[in-house]
Amino acid sequence: MGYLKSGLIAVSVCAMVAVTAYAEEKDPTVSRVPSDQRGAAKAMKNPVAKTPENIAKGKAIFEGKGTCFNCHGTSGKGDGPAGAILNPTPRDFTNPKFHKNRTDGEMFWVIKNGSAGTAMVPLIGTAITEEEAWYVINYERSFEKK
Repeated sequence: MGYLKSGLIAVSVCAMVAVTAYAEEKDPTVSRVPSDQRGAAKAMKNPVAKTPENIAKGKAIFEGKGTCFNCHGTSGKGDGPAGAILNPTPRDFTNPKFHKNRTDGEMFWVIKNGSAGTAMVPLIGTAITEEEAWYVINYERSFEKK
């Protein structure tokens, strides 16, 4: 009887993990910036030019001290090792709907303030600087599939 009970518990845990691992990303067309701050966020412009060198700097931060890859994955699909257990899943930066509907300023706001209802925590001032965030945004934009 003990084996049966242990087996059922193991199956239940595996089922919960499987459900969590395949959780869906929140709608990428909906902004995560509060409505009363969205206008100011959208008005922010990225001061870092989108050059190959700057995108490479963003990649180094994304995969290094920013630790973005832990949730968003090195592919940018939201499939990092930590992201697999999150619900909702992290943003999929390969999704053209995300890029079409989000400005760099909104992305910056989320990196700075985190995102309520998700596992995204504020990174500016704790892990990276404001300037580094702009490099990361350029790199995240490079994931977009056309």
